[in-house]
Amino acid sequence: MKLFGIKLPMMASLLVWALLWEIIGRLDVTILLPPLSDVFVRMVEIVPTPTFLNALALTGRGFLVGTGIAILLGIPMGVLMGRSILADRLLLPWVNMFLSAPLTALVPILMTLFGLGEKTIILTTTMFAIWIIVLDARAGVKNISPSLVEMAHSYGANGWQAFSKIYVWAALPEILTGIRLGTIRAVKGVIIGQLLVSIVGFGRLFEIYSSNFLMSHFWALLLVLFFFAFLIAEALGALERRFEYYAASR
Repeated sequence: MKLFGIKLPMMASLLVWALLWEIIGRLDVTILLPPLSDVFVRMVEIVPTPTFLNALALTGRGFLVGTGIAILLGIPMGVLMGRSILADRLLLPWVNMFLSAPLTALVPILMTLFGLGEKTIILTTTMFAIWIIVLDARAGVKNISPSLVEMAHSYGANGWQAFSKIYVWAALPEILTGIRLGTIRAVKGVIIGQLLVSIVGFGRLFEIYSSNFLMSHFWALLLVLFFFAFLIAEALGALERRFEYYAASR
């Protein structure tokens, strides 16, 4: 059973951790962890403010543009790697390296190349999101039956028709999984970009709250961010489940 899209065992676990958080916060063990009830009060206070809404707009724009670029580049790149042995051998080591590397360490290089503006924040978001999309698209294409591709070629399908009508649709379950995982990584990327590149959006609010030890505000903003990430992941997960029949029919 589910409540608001969350399984009941998971809901029970969240309630237990919330209770522990409230108890520890009330005991004043550390200034870094205020009571959860205070955090919710601050959340209600800051969400309707113009400062929060402006930060949300800035962060949302960087997130959407960066994730969009990652999807538009990652899917064709993954399909190419799945179909071409040469491209796979050339690109796969780099993709695996960037996927496992501490990408935060590469942000200063982007800052040197592209400056301190929104462009670098968008590129940071793209850098965090694209690699898992590439790998999942590649895996989906490699699972396509060769007979399906041969049938398309026997009917005279050109490269674009094979890409748009065979590879993408047959690999759709894996592609959607990659988009979901890449989107979650993009949330981390846009916040890191706003903290390191240019102190704007949510990154600016995190900096203000932490430097002034406004920990209730800090945790409230962090929970809002977690909530948005959860909603995005659940929406894309629901979309994945709607297209599961493609995997079965494949």
